[in-house]
Amino acid sequence: MNLKKNDDIAMIMLYELYWKKLYLSAYKILKDEESCKDIVQDVLIKIWSNRAQLSITTGLYNYAAAAVRYEVYRKIRDCKRYEPIIDEIVNALPMSVDIDSLEQKELELQIASFVSALPPKCKEVYILSRNEHLSHKEIAGKLAISTKTVRNHLTRALQELRVNIQQLYFVIFLLIFK
Repeated sequence: MNLKKNDDIAMIMLYELYWKKLYLSAYKILKDEESCKDIVQDVLIKIWSNRAQLSITTGLYNYAAAAVRYEVYRKIRDCKRYEPIIDEIVNALPMSVDIDSLEQKELELQIASFVSALPPKCKEVYILSRNEHLSHKEIAGKLAISTKTVRNHLTRALQELRVNIQQLYFVIFLLIFK
């Protein structure tokens, strides 16, 4: 494939050759159609967008499959409803893929910075949910707001968080595979 030569046909081939396989591999783990579609789409777009800088030595499919796997793992880590399978996935990861403590601290600093910039009520709901591990109902009772308002604050905070650290995830991913 002529990815680095800005060949539009290469993008079409990339999509047609790999999309279904990548989607199925993500779906086997997540069982969430929309999330899997989003992950595969994002990975293929990132590969295409960064094609000039990429140095792929393992083969394009293997590279894309690894990128999808790590995005799936991140999605699982970020979603509490997938907590029961986190241990299984962590145990399946090769030891050489561990993010070292400096990268982990950088991610924690980015999240702390993001949280401090949230609107006050949104910030309070996020901290009660993520740091104190309170349920939506417990937060609603503590702050005298509805559970729907709690859900809305968390949805907003998590959406903004994803947008703000997506770039950082991709940089970490590139560092892991270089």
